[in-house]
Formats: sequence, C-alpha cells, structure tokens
Amino acid sequence: MEDNENIQVHPDEIDNQEVAADESDIFEFRQAKLPDNPFLSRGCCQSPKVYHKNEMIFKHRCSKFDSYDWMKDIPQPVDFLANDIIEVRFKNNRKDYFRFPPDLDLTIGDIIAVEASPGHDIGIVCMVGEMVRFQLHRKHLPSATDDIKKVYRKARLTDIEKWITAVEMEISTMFRARGIADGLGLLMKINDVEIQGDNTKAIFYYTADDRVDFRELIKLLAEEFKLRIEMRQIGARQEASRLGGIGSCGRELCCATWMSDFKSVTTNAARVQQLTLNPQKLAGQCGKLKCCLNYEYDTYLDAIKGMPNTDIRLKTKRGDAVHQKTDIFQKILWYSYVTDLGNLIAIPVDQVFFILDENKKGNLPEKLEEFSQKIEKKTAFESGAVQDDLTRFDHL
Repeated sequence: MEDNENIQVHPDEIDNQEVAADESDIFEFRQAKLPDNPFLSRGCCQSPKVYHKNEMIFKHRCSKFDSYDWMKDIPQPVDFLANDIIEVRFKNNRKDYFRFPPDLDLTIGDIIAVEASPGHDIGIVCMVGEMVRFQLHRKHLPSATDDIKKVYRKARLTDIEKWITAVEMEISTMFRARGIADGLGLLMKINDVEIQGDNTKAIFYYTADDRVDFRELIKLLAEEFKLRIEMRQIGARQEASRLGGIGSCGRELCCATWMSDFKSVTTNAARVQQLTLNPQKLAGQCGKLKCCLNYEYDTYLDAIKGMPNTDIRLKTKRGDAVHQKTDIFQKILWYSYVTDLGNLIAIPVDQVFFILDENKKGNLPEKLEEFSQKIEKKTAFESGAVQDDLTRFDHL
C-alpha cells in the first residue's frame, strides 16, 4: 500500500479544480489543500484567488467561522426596508458588523475592504440579509448608530495580493516578537499576531499573570516591523481557542472548532451533575473549568426538580437513614442507616416521598428494605465497560 502522506499536490492542480456545488465535492476539494495554509485561521481552505467562486471556497461544514442563515428562504414583503448591515469575519473568531452602500451587491464569501483605524482591513462576508438584524439585537448592538464602520468596496487584485503578503508574515512576526519580549525580560506570552489587510497595523495578542509594562516592547516592535502596534491581552480560554489542541475526550477542543463565545463555568455545574470535585479532571487545556460542564447542566436542573430534599433523614423503627447518592435519570436514591453506613439501599423516588409523608404524620415504617428496589446488574456490553479494555480486539 502506498503511503498517502508522501503524495504532493501541486498548486496549479488545486487552482484548476472545478468547485462543485454539492457538499461531497466541497469536502473533496478541501482535502486537496496544501499542507501549510496560513489562511486556515481565516476559515479558508487555501489562499484566496480572485477567479474562484468564493462561496464554495470559504464556506465550510462544521466550522465556527460560518453562520447559518435560517431566514434565507423566507420571502420578504415588497415594501420591506432591506438591511444594509453585514457581518464580516477576520482572523480566528473575530467578527464585526459593517454598513455597505446600496449600489454594492454582496454575498456570503465575498472578500471586501472595510474601514479600519487607520487605513482599511480585508475581511470575508459571513452573514447578509435580515439575519444580521437579529444578531445585532441578540448582542445588544444598535443598528441605527453612526458608530458602525463602512464597507469600502469589494477587494481588488492588489488588495488581495497585499492581504496574502500580510497573512504570510504573521507566523514569523509572532516568533520574532516572542524573542524581543524575552530579551526585555517581560513575563508575558505572545500567543498570536494579526496583521491588518493593508499591512499597516499589527495586533499582538498576549497572556500574562500580572500587569506588564510593554512600552519599550512597542517601540522595538515598531522599529523592527515598521507597523503600527496594538497590544491586546486575552485570557486562558481565548489562548486555548487560538492555539487549539486535543481534549481529554479525544476530540479537538470545542473552543477551537465550533464555539464562538465563552460562558462562565462554575463548580456548581459539577455539583449538580454529581461529579467529583477534582481540579485535575474538571480542568481543561486552558487550566479553567471545562466548557462541556455546561452542556448538560440545564438537563440536570430540570431532572432534579422532582427530587426530594436529600438533607432530610428517613426515620424508621430500625433507625434513621441518611442519603448517600442519587441516580437522577433512573429516579433512584441510595440511603444507608446511620449505624451501618456501608450498606446502601436503593429506593425509588416515589417511595422516598411516601416515607417522608409518613414521617410528617408521625408514622415510622418498619425498615427501609421494604421499599428497596432490586438493581439489575448490566452486562459489560450494556454498561460500556468493555470499551475500556485495550485488549478487547486481540482475539479477532
């Protein structure tokens, strides 16, 4: 069998490929990209070319750069005022909104030149139409304000050439900036560099535990790269999102693939899901609590609404019993006598409520074993335990 890793793809072969409209052809087209593609951070499968159909090249499946427009097939009234604001994406998860002139026809995937401070920047249109109005409302951004920047034009050939040059400089600029920062003895880490589309300004993203005086660093960077320098401090979650990696689940990090914003995660989410409060297991690559703790949090909150108060002891003639653990979705609670904490008794939720009602009336059941439920032991295949055996395929 031939080694697929040694197959080389010539750039001309990629440029001459016909971009098909169906998803299968799009997927095959993306697989033919060159191995080193600096435009992956922009959501592009390859460096842009003006003679390609942009929508097919810059629109991916399972990409956090894309925005699904579920209103595109809904017809608008005849006298409806069309929305003149679009959503434009830049590097990584940075998106912004711009107002375009009425004589400019823009579609998803178009490369455009937009207003920046100073000069202009190059971005890719990722959302148009009425859906943008709902996005502005969701993010509490006024659409009638004059603070929204303008779209200048569709990118010309010279704009794209300058943009490609700027993007290809970002990696080398980042490593050179790290060396300068280390030479100054600054306790900071430069994680990413984004150079503006007109190659006049660079944004340096960094993380630091304490306050950093980088005034001297800015002077050296400006002399070295002949660019206007802007420093932006980001958190540990944003750093993991930009750098990427593999999580403990074996999949690529959610923040590096599809998540576009971060919600606060607290230890209460782990308590509700009855997870062990072990920082080593609950922390992600960024050192913070895993974002996936919030995925099932609402489901658990709905499930525990019908659960009894576990702080209340069950009183019987044999003695008091305290709560030990709960299976929320099977509606089973485990109790044990105070005098015999090692003996767990499984009791359904409805039986627990019955015992509590009897205790309020002053009635004491004989013993908890009368209300216990026999738990059937699942096989290794049903419980999923067989999946943990690394030698399960050795006999095949």
